[in-house]
Amino acid sequence: MQIGIEIFTVNKRNPLTISRGTTAQTTNIWVQVKQDGIEGWGEASPFSLGNCQQSTETLKDALQQVAPKLEKFSPLERQRVELVLLEMQVPSSARAALDMALHDWLGKRVGLPLWQMWGLDRNVIVPTSVTIGINSPQAAKGRVRDWLQFTDVRVFKIKLGNPNGIRADQEMLMAVREEAPAKDLYVDANGGWSLADAVTMCNWLENLGVKYVEQPLPQGEEYNLAQLKERSPLPIFVDESCLTSRDIPQLANCVDGINIKLMKAGGLTEVMRMVHTARASGLQVMFGCYSDSSLSNTAAAHLSSLADYLDLDSHLNLKDDPFVGATIQNGRLLPNDQPGLGVRRAAEA
Repeated sequence: MQIGIEIFTVNKRNPLTISRGTTAQTTNIWVQVKQDGIEGWGEASPFSLGNCQQSTETLKDALQQVAPKLEKFSPLERQRVELVLLEMQVPSSARAALDMALHDWLGKRVGLPLWQMWGLDRNVIVPTSVTIGINSPQAAKGRVRDWLQFTDVRVFKIKLGNPNGIRADQEMLMAVREEAPAKDLYVDANGGWSLADAVTMCNWLENLGVKYVEQPLPQGEEYNLAQLKERSPLPIFVDESCLTSRDIPQLANCVDGINIKLMKAGGLTEVMRMVHTARASGLQVMFGCYSDSSLSNTAAAHLSSLADYLDLDSHLNLKDDPFVGATIQNGRLLPNDQPGLGVRRAAEA
């Protein structure tokens, strides 16, 4: 098989601020796997997470180095390809792009969308949340109005963990609740709270229509999660504390659920492993994203009937998404009936 690599940059309609900083633009990588006149597509998005720093340059270099090693394989040999990627220590985002492209190629080869190949039911896909980043109360209200005008919103995900403290978090949350009194809310602190603040906030959020709290404590403070779960009336999910299926067993007794992201996991193959491991461990599942385009979020959407919660909105906040795939219907991101991922270039739409 042949492997193509192209760089593309996407710009956010509204910069997103979380506890670790602000993002307005991201440079991602489009990967194409070609054989027998069929082309499968995948995407690698850079992200920074503790000791895991995956820049665009790092990902591009890794893909360029591994591509010649993979040319002898068929896209049907995913197990062999995965072993090579792991042996060469290819970063997870780059593995995700290749694995995504191999699945897309296979779907196109057999003429079926991935969700149908896996025997999944699109009708049970839950609505995806859309994100409100850390901001002033007035700016947060404006962002809520912008989202409501832009798409069919059923759920808001509120980024908390404001460096100015939990009082600032509370004021922003109340502003969002005032602007959208009937919408469900998810809260994500991105590791921005201490244990004491997390306990305070979880109890304060209980009666405000919040469904769960995500990553309340910093990565590295997993030893405090069991104590927080005991004292929190809301379910606790982790994101930064859970990268792959190997991380799940030790989290099983101290959280209620995990956030699975394609770029952390290393592809659809590992996402499926994570879902089954989480279910076997008694945990709930959500799917999230980084600064991904429609290409990656559509790939996740094909598996999203397996998730309890979804946060696949990054592409909706892009001014220049180069791809078109899954579409929003009644607040739900639904993959289409086209073979493979069902993604095409926006210029062709």
